[in-house]
Amino acid sequence: MIITLTTPAMLFPAVSLLLLAYTNRFVTLASIIRTFDPKLENDNTTEQITNLRQRIYLIRRMQEAGVISFFLCVMSMMAIYLEYQQVGSYIFGGSLIFLMYSLFLSVREIRISCDALDLHLQHFNTNFRKRGRRKPNSADNNGAT
Repeated sequence: MIITLTTPAMLFPAVSLLLLAYTNRFVTLASIIRTFDPKLENDNTTEQITNLRQRIYLIRRMQEAGVISFFLCVMSMMAIYLEYQQVGSYIFGGSLIFLMYSLFLSVREIRISCDALDLHLQHFNTNFRKRGRRKPNSADNNGAT
């Protein structure tokens, strides 16, 4: 299969947007960590801290894999430009592999993020059960006809 110079170039906008999305995730997570106060949290604080650590680690690996993919994409364009067609094709294949790895890590991070939200919802559910459901006052219904 012959890959032209435009084939790797088509990957540029996708990888750039992907790296931007990863950076946004990182910034949001960093903000959450900076405002996290274990004293104000509940009995699942340890799970939340573990979850945040896993997510930071995964986002770092996602960004690294994305940057390597981008770098290999540029390398493949350089090889194709210098008329090393076969080498450029292999390098482009490596770029796609790193991009797939980055996307795989992204799905894992999303799953962990959903687990974090589930932990948070469990805390709400526990507090709701402790307080009990508020029964309507009989005085509230007396005026209704």
